[in-house]
Amino acid sequence: MTDALAALRSVLLGPDDPEIVALEAALRAAQLAADVEALDRLIAEDLLFTGPDGQLATKAQDLAAHRSGALRIREHIPTELRIRRLSSDAAIVALRTRLTVDVQDSTVTGTYRYTRIWAREDGQWRVAGGHVAPSADARATSS
Repeated sequence: MTDALAALRSVLLGPDDPEIVALEAALRAAQLAADVEALDRLIAEDLLFTGPDGQLATKAQDLAAHRSGALRIREHIPTELRIRRLSSDAAIVALRTRLTVDVQDSTVTGTYRYTRIWAREDGQWRVAGGHVAPSADARATSS
């Protein structure tokens, strides 16, 4: 995880928030490994997340896509990270990252921007909501 933390810290803009950077690193590692158990711990049960197609996704859908292999993140290279701590129990993250993702029968490569809301609920940090979209400075391509 040290390399994952270093990768995120190297693109951090603004004040460092070690707790949230560590959560982002854990989430990135779980996504790359399709580690459904880790993703289950890191994502809130009542997740509200809008995907790049504009559809609202649930935690169950996200976990099922990783479990079945319908979604496989092959490359996840962070290029910019910003964190705004709202309170001791909430933070907003803006992450720009280069992705290569296998979705069903195609591969999508591009630069994306994530907005994530992290909330501590019952003592556990989880992604409570967010959105991902192609970055205006680098559109996605499919093959």
